[in-house]
Amino acid sequence: MLADDSAPRGRTALRGRSGAGRAGTARTQPAGTRTPRRPAATRRRGTFLPRPPGENGPRRLYEQARRTWDRPLTAYYLILGSALLITVLGLVMVYSASMIKALELSLPASYFFRKQFLAALIGTALLLAASRMPAKLHRALSYPLLAVSIFLMVLVQIPGIGVAIGGNQNWISLGGPFMLQPSEFGKLALVLWGADLLARKQEKRLLTQWKHMLVPLVPVAFLLLGLIMLGGDMGTAILLTAILFGLLWLAGAPTRLFAGVLGFAAFVGFVLISSNPNRMSRLACTGATDLGPKGECWQAVHGIYALASGGWFGSGLGASVEKWGQLPEPHTDFIFAITGEELGLAGTLSVLALFAALGYAGIRVAGRTEDPFVRYAAGGVTTWITAQAVVNIGAVLGLLPIAGVPLPLFSYGGSSLLPTMFAVGLLIAFAREDPAAKAALAMRRTVLGKGAGVRWKTMRRRVKKRPSGER
Repeated sequence: MLADDSAPRGRTALRGRSGAGRAGTARTQPAGTRTPRRPAATRRRGTFLPRPPGENGPRRLYEQARRTWDRPLTAYYLILGSALLITVLGLVMVYSASMIKALELSLPASYFFRKQFLAALIGTALLLAASRMPAKLHRALSYPLLAVSIFLMVLVQIPGIGVAIGGNQNWISLGGPFMLQPSEFGKLALVLWGADLLARKQEKRLLTQWKHMLVPLVPVAFLLLGLIMLGGDMGTAILLTAILFGLLWLAGAPTRLFAGVLGFAAFVGFVLISSNPNRMSRLACTGATDLGPKGECWQAVHGIYALASGGWFGSGLGASVEKWGQLPEPHTDFIFAITGEELGLAGTLSVLALFAALGYAGIRVAGRTEDPFVRYAAGGVTTWITAQAVVNIGAVLGLLPIAGVPLPLFSYGGSSLLPTMFAVGLLIAFAREDPAAKAALAMRRTVLGKGAGVRWKTMRRRVKKRPSGER
């Protein structure tokens, strides 16, 4: 009897353990064998349901990337990281591209690099200061900055004070080798003043009327444009016009009003270009592959030569051939061509990716804020930096006329670097002021502040006390 009763019990226990009872059918299994377990990849929380196809593949990677991209501090890190990388890479390329030019002028090989490095240090201080300023202080600085910029741009046109470089009188000598271009600070002034003006009008619900949207924003912008064009700087005028259109677009200008201002600006630009032989020759050299009968397309064609000779990974840092007197302005307007020659397609695509990341982060800051001033200022700064990068790179690639504007944060020139780094500090400050980003930063500071104590307490808990007398 004992032997007869033991067999059914063994089978029952085996059936219950193997999980066959859940299926409603009795399965027998020889004694001493084990049910093979399913792979861990097919078990989910104790069940045997298979995972959906592609969960471990591209879809899962896409979801992880999307969650990372949507984090509150993404814009903050993108602005800070991309701006610093562009500046550091620009310092390296300025040193490489300007060595031969400095030696031609009987100067030390690191002459231009040292000046750019000093400007980068001052710009870093401005960036840190701007990133710590509240929005109210930025708004308070807008009117004094605009007044000082207009005053300096008027001084440029006074004989004996203004200095002409490359046919454009847009500089003021500060003594020794240091020069100042007030029109570069006019871009920053227009962004801050225009953002404060539009924000105050939006708070009073005046932007629904076209006269309040245009006045006094457009007249002041045209005043700055007139002072710039008196010096002959068409490139800076194009960028100032782009900033104006960006502010009007963010303010919700009607299509007819926007098209009217755009048409008027295009007409004025056509008149200014057609009345100047130098500007007409630049326009004619767009996309040129031949030097021309008098060599008028020399710079544009040799820029293409530099990019073409770089290949995939370039000829090596410092190994450029075009900077040996063939390519004019290798460390300023055409530094992107030297980058393509020495670092190749990989280097130029890296620069483009950094500018794309900076532009995306600026748009994200402008789109996620509830403060109208932050939205207009962030949008204006993003328009400024993105438009300037497009104009410079487009000219080097032969897609746009040569406008004579530097690549922001990258080309040589302290007058361009200082206001641009201050503008990047504005974006960082606005990204930090986002409520979600502010909470994330506060939580991170709390965790870092308590991290040492938590680790110390954890280590103390792991120590096992020995009873008295035990050795």
